[in-house]
Amino acid sequence: MSHALLQAWRRTLARHGEARAILEANSGRQATFRELAARAAAWRAQHCPAPAAWQGRAVVFSAPNGIGWLEIFLGLLQAGAVAVPLDPAEPPSAQHALAVTLRAAAWWDGARLAPLPGSRRYRDAAVCFIKLTSGTTGRPRALVFTARQLLADARQVTTTMRITARDLNYALIPFGHSYGLGNLALPLLALGVPVVCGASPLPHAIAGDFARWRPTVFPGVPVMWRALAMTAVTLRGLRLAISAGAPLPPEVAQEFAARHGQRIHDLYGSSETGGISYDRSGAATLNGGVGRALRGVRVTPLRGQRLRVESAAVTIYGKRRQRKSVGRWVVPDRVVVAARGELILLGRRGTTVKIAGRRVNLREVTASLRRLPGVTDVWTGVQAGAEALLGAAVATDRTAAGLRAALQADTAAWKIPKRLVTLPTLPVTARGKIDAHALRALVFGRV
Repeated sequence: MSHALLQAWRRTLARHGEARAILEANSGRQATFRELAARAAAWRAQHCPAPAAWQGRAVVFSAPNGIGWLEIFLGLLQAGAVAVPLDPAEPPSAQHALAVTLRAAAWWDGARLAPLPGSRRYRDAAVCFIKLTSGTTGRPRALVFTARQLLADARQVTTTMRITARDLNYALIPFGHSYGLGNLALPLLALGVPVVCGASPLPHAIAGDFARWRPTVFPGVPVMWRALAMTAVTLRGLRLAISAGAPLPPEVAQEFAARHGQRIHDLYGSSETGGISYDRSGAATLNGGVGRALRGVRVTPLRGQRLRVESAAVTIYGKRRQRKSVGRWVVPDRVVVAARGELILLGRRGTTVKIAGRRVNLREVTASLRRLPGVTDVWTGVQAGAEALLGAAVATDRTAAGLRAALQADTAAWKIPKRLVTLPTLPVTARGKIDAHALRALVFGRV
């Protein structure tokens, strides 16, 4: 018997089969739900001709938002595989290495499924998706999800935001990211919410897409909203502006509201939980809040400004002590619950940060720099602001340009420090520890 997500997809086909499902703004290509189903079936027949061989096996793939991403994803689900999407910005060598680390059965190289040895099989037939997120060691951590957990997140998001099949979602954030999955890909497949894939994140290109296609819902990240708040463009037809992926500065929300006469609604979530809270009115976002818990989500404040999240969307794979219907997760952020259940973020614990909506582990960045020949010591940090800035100071006799060139071979662009300073040695305090205060001033002082 097929899992819950494929059952939901069949219901979508029955209700919306002849309606337009997806449109690519850059190419003009589009497909109805039924055409998308046919393309996915053809992809599966060509690349997974023996579904029994793929049951419970992980397959790593990457593709830009569009018809191609959805046909691969659906094709893998129909073959019984466990889909593991990566950001297309990841270099091919890094994608292959991740696939090997995950013990995946294959890696999509852009043309075919390249088989890999030593793959593992997930015995639970409901397991269908793996999200990758940075762990505390800097190594990618695999979060395993069942179809019901993915569906729960999509339904919690859409019911709270009142998004329906009459809307048109605007897709600039990647489908495979946790945010894009819950707000774009799953609402399309399971609930029939169509999508138009934006051509470019530049403000005038976004305005052009809105003028032509009239999307009604725009899930964006703070860097996009900042650019739109500073530009005199018109977003025709927009009824719901959503920000997630990183904290949205109140001044950006205020400037956008003043220029466009419309509020941005902050969505707070995590890879482990999907959506957690949402600012229904947009008033909290103007003041740095992130709204109240989504429908179906329970939040409980704990000691030390910690927050426990419970819902059917939280991954519980491998956690025997938890009830099967509801998962629990304590988020790594410092959070307080204010009046009427409004959540206020106070900053992140540990070494994981968000850069333009993507999670980056500073230990991973540090390790990448330390591996380079000629590097003897590294300090990494982030400057907070409307757009978080990744920086590093490196003890080496090499140039910053040379280090950047070396990193680009196997490191995603957003994991390469924007501010990179080289020194013969790193300064230390009187106690012999690295002088982080001095390095922060050196790296970010001229920004």
